[in-house]
Amino acid sequence: MADRIPAPLRKLGDAFRSFTPGQKAVTLLGIVALVVGGFFFANWASTPTYAPLFSNLSGADANAIVEELGAGGTPYQLADGGATVLVPKDQVYDLRLKMSGAGLPAQAESGYSLLDKQGVTTSDFMQQVGYQRALEGELAKTIKSIQGVQAATVHLVIPKKDIFSDDERKPSASVLVATGAGRELGHEQVQAIVHLVASSVEGLEPEQVTLAGADGKVLSTGDGAAGLAAAGGDARAQQTAQFEQRMNLALQRMLENVVGAGKAVVKTTADLDFDATETKTQRYVADANVPPLSETTKRETYNGTGNGAGGVLGPDNVQAPNGGGTGQYESTSEARQNAVGMVTETRKSAPGNVRRLNVAVLIDATTAQGIDNAQIQQMISAAVGLNAERGDTMAVTALPFDTRGADEAKEALAKADADAQREQYLNWGKTGAMVLAILILLFLAWRAKRRAAKRTGLTPEELAELEAARQALEEARARQALDGPPTAMALEAAGRDNDDADRDARHRDIAEMVANQPEDVAQLLRTWLADRRS
Repeated sequence: MADRIPAPLRKLGDAFRSFTPGQKAVTLLGIVALVVGGFFFANWASTPTYAPLFSNLSGADANAIVEELGAGGTPYQLADGGATVLVPKDQVYDLRLKMSGAGLPAQAESGYSLLDKQGVTTSDFMQQVGYQRALEGELAKTIKSIQGVQAATVHLVIPKKDIFSDDERKPSASVLVATGAGRELGHEQVQAIVHLVASSVEGLEPEQVTLAGADGKVLSTGDGAAGLAAAGGDARAQQTAQFEQRMNLALQRMLENVVGAGKAVVKTTADLDFDATETKTQRYVADANVPPLSETTKRETYNGTGNGAGGVLGPDNVQAPNGGGTGQYESTSEARQNAVGMVTETRKSAPGNVRRLNVAVLIDATTAQGIDNAQIQQMISAAVGLNAERGDTMAVTALPFDTRGADEAKEALAKADADAQREQYLNWGKTGAMVLAILILLFLAWRAKRRAAKRTGLTPEELAELEAARQALEEARARQALDGPPTAMALEAAGRDNDDADRDARHRDIAEMVANQPEDVAQLLRTWLADRRS
C-alpha cells in the first residue's frame, strides 16, 4: 500500500513524522489558517457584483420581475423595501431587454405609450383624455426619478379652450409624493417638483401647482406660498435661523480670540423682512440745449399823432380828452413747445432685509477682568452693523460661568479615553502574548530538533537515509511475516567483521539479511542508535 503513494507525498509524510509535537501543532494551525482563508477568499471572489435592474417599482411589477428572474435561474437581490431589483452587473442590459420583451415593468404603459393604443376611430374627447393621462404618467415617472421619491401621482386640470368665451381659465395641477421611511423632501426639492410640473404643461404657472406628501402635509399650496418644508419647518424660519447661526458663529470666534475658548456666549435675534416691495418713480426732464418742437411769436406795434376821435387803449397810449397828443403802442408775445422727457424708475427690494437686530453677549467674569465693555460693544456694533435708528439693541454682561457640567464632562471624557487606551493596551498585550507563544513554540521545536540532532550525531541527510532504511525494513518484515522466526547470527558476524577486502560481500550478505531477516536487522539498528546516543 505504501508503494502506491507518490514519492513527494511520502517525503512530506516522513518530514511531518519527524517533527516534534510543537512543530506538528504549529504546522497544523498554519494549514487550517490557509484552508479557512482560502475558503473565504474563494467565496468572496466568486460572489458577483450586483447593479440595479429597475428602481422605484410597484409591488406588482417587482413580483412579476422576480418571478421571471427565478424562472430563468438568474440570481437577484432586493433593496429599498422591494422597490429595487439588483442583478449581476454583467447581465443588466441583457435582462432589461428580456424584461422589456416580456412587457415588464407594466407601469411603463402609463406614459406616452398609452397613445400608441388609440385608433383612427377614437373620438376627440377620448384623444384629449388619453393625452392628459399620458402626460400625468410621464410627469409621475419623472418625479419618481428624483432622489428620495418612491411614488408619485399627478392630477392635471386642463380647461377646454373656447374661442367664444372671454373668461379664460388657467390650468392647475396637484401632485402627491411618497418618500422612503425616514426620508423627507427639502425645500429645494419641493420647488424643483413644482417648477418641473409647471414647465411641462402649457399655460400652467407655479402658483397653480399644489404639492402634498403621503403623510398629509402640504408642501406647496396653490397660491404659490411654500408650505411646511419636510426638512424642518417654514422656509422663512430656516433662513432666519441660518442668518442668526452665521452671526453667532462669527461673533463667537471673534470674542474667543479675546477672552479665550469657552469663555463667551453670543445670542443673536434677528427680525428679517421677507416682503418683496416694488417702487415706481416718474420724473419729467427737459434739456435746454434741445431746440423746441414749435415756436410762435406775436407782435403788435402802433405809432401815430393826430386828433382822432377815437383812441386805442393801452398802458403806453393815453389821449387827452380833447383828442390831441401823440400815441405809441407795442405788444409782443412768444410761445414755445419744448420736448419733455419722462423717466420711469422701478425699484424692487429683495426679501431678507434686516428689520431689527438684537445682540446679547455673556462673558465669564473670571476672565473679564481688565476688559473694557465699551470696547467690546464698539467692536460688536461694527461687526454686525448695529443701527440704533431701526431699534437695534445690544447688551454685554460679565457673569461667572458654572463649569461643573463641563468639568464633569471633561472628567468623563478623560476616563473614557483612559479606558479606551487601557483596552487598546490589553488588545496589544493579547496579540503580543499570542505572537510570543507562537515564537516560543517555534523555538522549542527548533531546540528539540537540534538536541535530537546532537544526540544522534547524524546529519539531516543521514537521518533521512536511516528513515528510508527503516521503512524498507518494515516493508520487508511485512513480506516475510509468514516465513517463521529468522536468526541473526550472520548479521551479527557481518556487523563485527571490519575487513575492508570483504566489504562488498558483507554488503550483499546484509542485503540478503534485510530481505530474509528484517526483524533482526531492525533490532540491530536500534542497538547502534542507542549506543551512539549514550
